[in-house]
Amino acid sequence: MKFLLSTLCILCFANAFSQMDSKLLKDIESIEKQVIDWRHDFHQNPELSNREFKTAEKIAKHLESLGLDVQTGVAHTGVVATLKGEKPGKVVALRADIDALPVTERNDLPFKSEVVTEFLGTETGVMHACGHDTHTAILMGVAEVLVKNKHLLNGSVKFIFQPAEEGPPPGEKGGASLMIEEGVLNNPDVDAIFGLHINSSTPVGTIRYKPGGTMAAVERFVIDVKGKGSHGSAPWTGVDPILISAKIIDGLQTIISREAKLVDEPAVITVGKITAGTRFNVIPESAELIGTVRTLDPDMREMVIRRMNEMVPAIAKAYGGDAEITFQNNTAITYNDLELTANMLPTLQKLAGEDKVELVKATTGGEDFSFFQEEVPGFYFFLGGMTPGNETPYPHHTPDFMIDDDGMLLGVKSLTQLAIDYLDN
Repeated sequence: MKFLLSTLCILCFANAFSQMDSKLLKDIESIEKQVIDWRHDFHQNPELSNREFKTAEKIAKHLESLGLDVQTGVAHTGVVATLKGEKPGKVVALRADIDALPVTERNDLPFKSEVVTEFLGTETGVMHACGHDTHTAILMGVAEVLVKNKHLLNGSVKFIFQPAEEGPPPGEKGGASLMIEEGVLNNPDVDAIFGLHINSSTPVGTIRYKPGGTMAAVERFVIDVKGKGSHGSAPWTGVDPILISAKIIDGLQTIISREAKLVDEPAVITVGKITAGTRFNVIPESAELIGTVRTLDPDMREMVIRRMNEMVPAIAKAYGGDAEITFQNNTAITYNDLELTANMLPTLQKLAGEDKVELVKATTGGEDFSFFQEEVPGFYFFLGGMTPGNETPYPHHTPDFMIDDDGMLLGVKSLTQLAIDYLDN
């Protein structure tokens, strides 16, 4: 009976969705060039996490020109505005991330970034190497379209332009968690939230999604190994922290290969950095391992972290040393609310075509949109940004990363119609 009622509910949602209003569609199509121009400007003038000052200023200026009451300085550089529809109702939030990466751009785009800065003591280029420039431009376009069509809104829309999705600099707070801490989901209280991520390996015109866990919880871990220094020619006089580190790395992988039930969801433990020693003939006193854990299931996440906490000191002790592990949570599981996803799927299928809305498997990448989803039901999906026929798209976070401007119009349509349909039903 519960399944039948849920199915009837979904069918009611699907039947209630009308075709896109003709004026709304015209307004969206007429703003495409402006959205692309905004994107090019942001791409050419990227700013790192918690340093998106000029980016935020441009966003706020646009929202203010629409007559919206705008909050700035949220979580350092975030911008938030709320649009009240002509009828009372629920509140839906739409989120875009606005920060760039410390990556030096390597392509011949006419709007290529030439920005150079210092990041953690190293000179580097700055680049929108993950598509956040497109997300920002898309949401600015959605805001303008919805302001012009607020008669279609049975409730309110909160526009959230979030800084530091890539993570705040060391020693600073930022991103979605800080926005939540500062009350971004309150006054008015948000009932649901939508977000998208453009993707360089998904063809333009295509939308991909997954109900439930769609992107991984991300933990950063640090392992401090203590041994006893000695001459490299006489290892029996000391305790080798490098050997212990190797045994720890080997042992951690058995958690994934022998203890994690990978038929349910994937999980990853990666050690990405090892620091130890100064000379070829000196066994050092200590070593440091830094890595990441990726999980897509809350129970598996708890198991993996518990076993790492048990295993690391035990392995070190077995070889005569000591080791301590500490964790830093970077993101939670990006979890698409099952009912919300099912209810809003007809909207995306209507806009892109059923054959262009594809169910995909989860990815072990992380996304701090997940922190919003821990507070309210959320739906996060992937938008095609790859030119059709391109067989070798460049990955995100690389110097050659590129996005096709033609992909952004569907992004504007999707967030606009998702807001309208959610509030209408």
